[in-house]
Amino acid sequence: MSFKQQVVVDCRGHLLGRLSSTIAKELLNGQHVVLVRSEDVVISGSLYRNKLKYATFKKKTMNSNPRHTGAIKHPRAPAKILWRTIRGMIPHKTARGGAALDRLKTFEGIPHPYDQKKRMVVPSCLSVLRLRPERRRCRLGDLSTEYGWKHGSLIERLEKQRKVKSEVYYKKKTAAKRAKAEALKAVKLSGEDQAILAKAGFA
Repeated sequence: MSFKQQVVVDCRGHLLGRLSSTIAKELLNGQHVVLVRSEDVVISGSLYRNKLKYATFKKKTMNSNPRHTGAIKHPRAPAKILWRTIRGMIPHKTARGGAALDRLKTFEGIPHPYDQKKRMVVPSCLSVLRLRPERRRCRLGDLSTEYGWKHGSLIERLEKQRKVKSEVYYKKKTAAKRAKAEALKAVKLSGEDQAILAKAGFA
C-alpha cells in the first residue's frame, strides 16, 4: 500500500484476520486508514463455529473480580469487532500504538464523506483468492446480528439508497466523458495551431 494522506478500504469480501494484520502494519507505519462496509467482512469457518468462539470470548471476565462485567468490553457491532481485532495486533498500551489506533476509523456501510471517495481493496486479503471454494465461511454482520446487533436492516436500507445515487452519478460521469471525447474528435485545428501544439509536445 503506497503512502497517501488517507486510504479508504472497502472491506467487502476480505478475510477478517488477514485484513486486520495488513491494516495494523499500515497504521504503525503512519498511514491514516478508513474501513467501510465492515459488516461484509468474511470470517473463515461456519457461522455456528464462530458463534461458539464468540460465546467463549463473551464469558471472559475480570480475573480479580468476575462480577465487574464492565472490565472487559465485548463489542457486538461489526465495525467495533473489526476495530477490536486490529487493536489486538497493535501494542496499543504504548504511545506509538495509541497514536496508530487514532489513525483508524471503522464504519458499517459507507457514510457520507467516504461514499464520494475512491475506495480500494487489498488483494492479498480477499477470501476468493485465499479460501478454497468448498471451505465454509460466514459474514461478520451475520455473527453480530446473532449476538444482539440491531442495525443490520437499517444499514441494508441505507446501502440500497446509496447504490441508487451512485449509479445515477456514474451514468452522468460516463456520459460527460463520452461527450468530451466526441467533442475532441470533432474539433478541427488549422495547420498553424497544429504546428504550435507539435512544438509543445501535444500533437
